[in-house]
Amino acid sequence: MFDFDEELKKLPGKPGVYLMHGQKDEIIYVGKAISLKNRVRQYFQNSRNLTPKIRQMVSHISRFEYIITDSELEALVLECNLIKEYRPKYNTMLTDDKTYPYIKVTVNEDYPRILFSRQMKKDKARYFGPYTSAGAVKDTIELLKKLYGIRSCSRVLPRDIGIGRPCLYHHIGQCDAPCQGLISKADYRKKIQNALHFLGGDYRPVAEELTRKMQEASDAMEYEKAKEYRDLIYSVRQIMEKQKVTSSQMEDRDVIGFARAGNEAVVQIFFIRNGRLIGRDHYYLTGVEQETRGQVMTSFVKQFYAECPSVPRELMLQEDIEDKEIILQWLSGRRGQKVTVTVPKKGQKERLVELAAKNAMMVLNKDSEKMKREEARTLGAVHELEELLELPSILRMEAFDISNTNGFEKVGSMIVYEKGKPKRSAYRKFKIKDVEGQDDYQCMEEVLTRRFRHGLEERRQIEKSSGDIQMGSFSVFPDLILMDGGKGQVHVAQKVLDALGLAIPVCGMVKDDHHRTRGLYYEDVEVPMDRSSESFRLVTRVQDEAHRFAIEYHRSLRSAGQVHSMLDDIKGIGPARRRALMRYYGDIQKIREADVEELKTVPSMNEQAAQAVYRFFHPVSDDKNGSGV
Repeated sequence: MFDFDEELKKLPGKPGVYLMHGQKDEIIYVGKAISLKNRVRQYFQNSRNLTPKIRQMVSHISRFEYIITDSELEALVLECNLIKEYRPKYNTMLTDDKTYPYIKVTVNEDYPRILFSRQMKKDKARYFGPYTSAGAVKDTIELLKKLYGIRSCSRVLPRDIGIGRPCLYHHIGQCDAPCQGLISKADYRKKIQNALHFLGGDYRPVAEELTRKMQEASDAMEYEKAKEYRDLIYSVRQIMEKQKVTSSQMEDRDVIGFARAGNEAVVQIFFIRNGRLIGRDHYYLTGVEQETRGQVMTSFVKQFYAECPSVPRELMLQEDIEDKEIILQWLSGRRGQKVTVTVPKKGQKERLVELAAKNAMMVLNKDSEKMKREEARTLGAVHELEELLELPSILRMEAFDISNTNGFEKVGSMIVYEKGKPKRSAYRKFKIKDVEGQDDYQCMEEVLTRRFRHGLEERRQIEKSSGDIQMGSFSVFPDLILMDGGKGQVHVAQKVLDALGLAIPVCGMVKDDHHRTRGLYYEDVEVPMDRSSESFRLVTRVQDEAHRFAIEYHRSLRSAGQVHSMLDDIKGIGPARRRALMRYYGDIQKIREADVEELKTVPSMNEQAAQAVYRFFHPVSDDKNGSGV
């Protein structure tokens, strides 16, 4: 038993990180402190003015632990790492886990390359970014190859010069083939310098040079070449448009604003590099309802820059942050240069921050509308279904379907919807074991019996172990079963449930003549549905998903073992006779119904083969059909 009074006395007055554990010993909160002794004690003092969120968190603490650090800065770094690792329930959490692309120029090599990179390393290469669009980065790299003939191979130069032949890029005019010594190191370096100027935002000389070459090609009536130059000019202008100048000063800065509603917040960030807006993106935070605006901004800055590979010279924020000095010390250490934080109150900088906040609000409003539509599509549809069937609650629905080819590779699917959404981790596949031939009802009976017997067994194990075993997927029973069929399939399900002593509502998804859902078969009555209702759309999605999942599993088995036919199991019937029978009769059922005399008329079939086929389908003698056995 954890003795809080005793453990609180042991807390040291040193910097560090503390971890609060919940009732199941999970970590529910991570924090840092200059003095662990003073900070942790505050949570357990009744006189302390704690927020409702913190009071709720304290009520769930079963124990705490702490890690001592040498400084508050180390505590800050450790706190960021632990929050990312454990994602505690009561911490304000950055929900996005994005990585941003960079353009990497390997200037440390004798013959540099221009590469796409997701990481910014200390490897003496030049990096440009981060960019928010991987597609834009790839387009820029392709453009630079076309403009300057930069190599993209991994050959070690000059060691490998002259080895092998030039690659395809050289033949299509996108590489000057330094691997063959077709360009000097000095000339190649000049092209790299031009590419670096381009990446730095100096586009005008390139556009002017391409325009001049296009005009020369046109004057010489080399129209194909002129068209190539025209396309390159268009590509350059596209990039120029995307990276607009935002300031006359060539600084690196991130502009950050946010908007929040309830427990959610959206943070918008503008990435400005060398005075140009190279991209923007937004991020989601949860657990912000009882946080101050400064606390929301502080949580974002700590979590975002703990992962971001580059830190700009300046952060322009909508709200000032807590622990500012120690966070600036940490950011400056990450950048390798001094980092500043400003909260602008007037002028262009204030307008930029305000623009970021407005963009965040737009995203939040748009997401709010999207969430409302999604709720109508999911929970709203479930509530409609509850009213239609007069059921108190439908949290979990399970649907089943059968798929087979001529009675072989018979499979069943079980899909799960919770709160109107598919829960794919709970989907299950069944390979039919005990049913001979093509009988969908028997197959469904086997699938349902296995599913619910397994669930009952799991429940018995849980009861025996006093609940110590984690509840498995089969032990969670549905509030409604949906069968891909009408009256017959529903009665099969009810038969299985009655035999196992289970009372679960069962519906059949009834189809019209065009194989489209038209209603539900429930309690021996067909219940019509409004085709424009959300509940009808939900049932249709469930039916399509069950069918898709069964077909997908069936196809995987067929591709693994190729198509298997009943005829493959008949001795004396090889591929040629099997094909002849299928061409003549069209399906297995007609072959099953044929007598020996009819079978003998099929091309390539003789008396012995016809007898073998007939005996396979009619193992008991039947003289009236002329089988002779």
